[in-house]
Amino acid sequence: MNDQHESPAVLQPLGEDWETALAVVAHPDDMEFGAAAAVARWTAQGKRVVYCMVSSGEAGIDGMEPEVARTVRTAEQIESARVVGVDTVEFLGLPDGILEYGVPLRRLIARQVRTHRPDIVITGNFHPTFPNGFLNQADHIAVGRATVDAVRDAGNRWVFPEEGVEPWAGVREVWVAGSPDARHGVDITDTFDAGVASLRAHQAYLDGLGWVDFDPAVFLGSMAEPTGALMGARYATSFEVLALTFPEE
Repeated sequence: MNDQHESPAVLQPLGEDWETALAVVAHPDDMEFGAAAAVARWTAQGKRVVYCMVSSGEAGIDGMEPEVARTVRTAEQIESARVVGVDTVEFLGLPDGILEYGVPLRRLIARQVRTHRPDIVITGNFHPTFPNGFLNQADHIAVGRATVDAVRDAGNRWVFPEEGVEPWAGVREVWVAGSPDARHGVDITDTFDAGVASLRAHQAYLDGLGWVDFDPAVFLGSMAEPTGALMGARYATSFEVLALTFPEE
């Protein structure tokens, strides 16, 4: 991977001529740390967005036993999704903190793609670092990489035929949230508050992190304001776009 990421002078608007998106991320809260306000925009337009959590985040709260945390974080994620208009949240139940890229993970995600048949698939940053240079986490990297490959797997009837679900080759693009290679964005000015409320819904998790005086509105604004400046908007969220089809001549 290229570790040299140059910030764009402007961000190109994401296309919004689609009906269904599937978001596949490693943990409850991954969508809320930046992308949930975009989801709120799209559900307000009448689009359908489905969430898929590969783990239940049970290892994410140091002072809470994993089986207790699983229940708490699952409930928080369902409520967080509801805030931004998402009524379907899938939990694959893989072990938090030790997710591994590979064929088994690709199989599970490909089944989700075939089941929900989205036009767009959203996932999290799978690069070694975030745009600010902060080191990424292993689960994020494994799930993001597996999601990109699983989208292609889902369209091939000879890959994972034992799953018994009809193939789906209708995904046009994969959108990677939080990527240092983002060149596209979406204006979230009107739905920024919904994104903040969605993150606040993870209160037990935020409390468990022990971040003193953490304010979701300030945190999300610190990313959304400079991103918005690249689009001529107050607030925006950026995405790396990976095309699944050849460009038309």
